[in-house]
Amino acid sequence: MRKVVLGVRGMDTVQAIDKVRETIQRLAGVTEVEPTSDGQVTITYDSTEVTAMDFIRALRKVGFLSGVE
Repeated sequence: MRKVVLGVRGMDTVQAIDKVRETIQRLAGVTEVEPTSDGQVTITYDSTEVTAMDFIRALRKVGFLSGVE
């Protein structure tokens, strides 16, 4: 298992936090998603199934800009 911390712009409401969590949890290999109110999300995942870029792309598709912290 690996962990990555992403900064996510626009994740500043409960609804946005929920949307980020749901988007990331849908990806194969994700075991845990921990968003915070300060615009970061920590993701625990199986690196054989998904990469950090997969998370960034998925978030872009639903309207969030993100990058590795």
